[in-house]
Amino acid sequence: IACVLSGLPESIVAAACARSGQSVLHVDSKNYYGGNWASFSFSGLLSWIKENQQKTDVSDEWDDWRKLILENEEAVSLSKKDKTIQHVEDFCFGDQDSAEGVEEAGALPKLPVFGAAGAEGLAQESEKAHSAVESTEPESPEPEKATGPKPASAREGSDAEITSENASSHSAALGESAGELEQTEAVPPEASAQEPKKITYSQIVREGRRFNIDLVSKLLYSRGLLIDLLIKSNVSRYAEFKNVTQILAFREGKVEQVPCSRADVFNSRQLVMVEKRMLMKFLTFCLDYEQHPDEYQDYENGTFAEFLRTRKLTPSLQHFILHSIAMVSETNCSTLEGLQATKKFLQCLGRYGNTPFLFPLYGQGEIPQCFCRLCAVFGGIYCLRHPVQCLVVDKESGRCKAIVDHFGQRISAKYFIVEDSYLSESVCTNVCYRQISRAVLITDQSVLNTGSEQQVSILTVPPVDLGNPAVCVVELCSSTMTCMKGTYLVHLTRPSTKTAREDLEPVVQKLFNLNTEKETKNEELEKPRVLWAVYFNMRDSSGIDRNSYDHLPSNVYVCSGPDSALGNDCAVKQAETIFREMFPTEEFCPPAPNPEDIIYDEDEIAPEESGFSNSPETKPEASTEEMSSGGSTAVEKADNEE
Repeated sequence: IACVLSGLPESIVAAACARSGQSVLHVDSKNYYGGNWASFSFSGLLSWIKENQQKTDVSDEWDDWRKLILENEEAVSLSKKDKTIQHVEDFCFGDQDSAEGVEEAGALPKLPVFGAAGAEGLAQESEKAHSAVESTEPESPEPEKATGPKPASAREGSDAEITSENASSHSAALGESAGELEQTEAVPPEASAQEPKKITYSQIVREGRRFNIDLVSKLLYSRGLLIDLLIKSNVSRYAEFKNVTQILAFREGKVEQVPCSRADVFNSRQLVMVEKRMLMKFLTFCLDYEQHPDEYQDYENGTFAEFLRTRKLTPSLQHFILHSIAMVSETNCSTLEGLQATKKFLQCLGRYGNTPFLFPLYGQGEIPQCFCRLCAVFGGIYCLRHPVQCLVVDKESGRCKAIVDHFGQRISAKYFIVEDSYLSESVCTNVCYRQISRAVLITDQSVLNTGSEQQVSILTVPPVDLGNPAVCVVELCSSTMTCMKGTYLVHLTRPSTKTAREDLEPVVQKLFNLNTEKETKNEELEKPRVLWAVYFNMRDSSGIDRNSYDHLPSNVYVCSGPDSALGNDCAVKQAETIFREMFPTEEFCPPAPNPEDIIYDEDEIAPEESGFSNSPETKPEASTEEMSSGGSTAVEKADNEE
């Protein structure tokens, strides 16, 4: 199997193939994992912004690659330029000159990580093939080299795994582990007694490694397909998660907290007792609405908003259900779709906390890297900064035989997985893409102050003009390991109708203070202050039929980039579909064995080579862990012995 690009669908397919015993080569022209699913430090994001604003042409490093194509073969050229990102605009709402000469501070406290730190470290690790996955972070990485995304930071000895057995205690365990890391940032007593200082741009640059900024903003439904896959495959051991703590709504110019669980409803001060009973009655109906078709079948052809008006719900309850629980469009969502979305929300409540959502610590970019790690543990080979020139197609059979890389190497494989962005215009002549409008803000306080600084919130802002899509706002605090203490990272997402700035800036102005002048109105002072912002449009290639691509060989499978939905179901479905087309009789991502469950054949382990006795009773426990990890370095073995 040859995979091109390391986005989430490709990484899942690669992990599933390696786990079923296939040989996998995973190449990526970029110097970081994840593609458009990646997470960056602040300096890494600035480099990414500069790269996408310049959009320089990439010349062939080896011009004679066409000589490798035989007479009975033809070459399908791949795109050399990434056209998935457009209209990138970044703004600093502070004194940017004060940051001149300021360098990014050293790395966070050393943890076992996936790969070396920074873009160059990630590229170097890819050249080491199998042992790359188990390498550790350098002792003192150079600040100026840390331009890539933060490597996966799963703490293998102490992370809280997502399993069906520990679901109820998962949130508390994550809170404790996050709290331990936050203690390293504790403010001295004399500083805490003073008034809080304003965050400056130079501080953001200096603490750039504290940021893990996602290119795509998504959350994990606690009973969604991705969580189920993480549990089934044991990939959850490589990552940690934090609960989304509050669901918010924007109504009549104010941000309000939405009661969604039974406890929230009856503890809410926003609702009177009659409204609480109305809401609980309707939510109970939604959980088993299929058993009562007579209550909704007359409204199947109408919208969900019209159906809500027939249920004798107050306007505030209709707003909460439509925009913050079902999270659907007011004009384009049918009654059945709305009921299904509400039921999905309610079914996810209570599994790991009082909200349906989880967020991976260190950002969404951790998830593709976790599956890459599983693939590498089972023999997958990874090569970053490794562009591919073309696909080699046999004229007679119409199947792809090989790829040619930028070194002029011809690499043969049976199946090929390619991300849509790599396909050239000649293949995508009939493809019509959608766009996603994205904005990322660094702010100094939360959109809703509740007395706790460590809130993870999701807010849906309905459109001013009916027919336009709503804006999904996800606000992350420092305990998610995505921003420095004293700041919040805010992601805004919606399907595009214009450029990202035109689509999202009106919402930013409603929720935040963009005024950099000293004299501001009192109502502006109450809003969180934006310190830095970036807007960009991202291509949405999901939902495109395979037949839309011209001259695509039958053994070449195309994965899409991120879609505009809040969850990750599209990527998981796509990965499973591709895997089952290639290997219909194999199980998709079976559980990886735990180290203590592995039984080794004594004849395969020679005493003189392994240094261990063949007797199971005398074999050290450390040996099992080392061998199950795919081979550890001498430094790691010494650490295990200590």
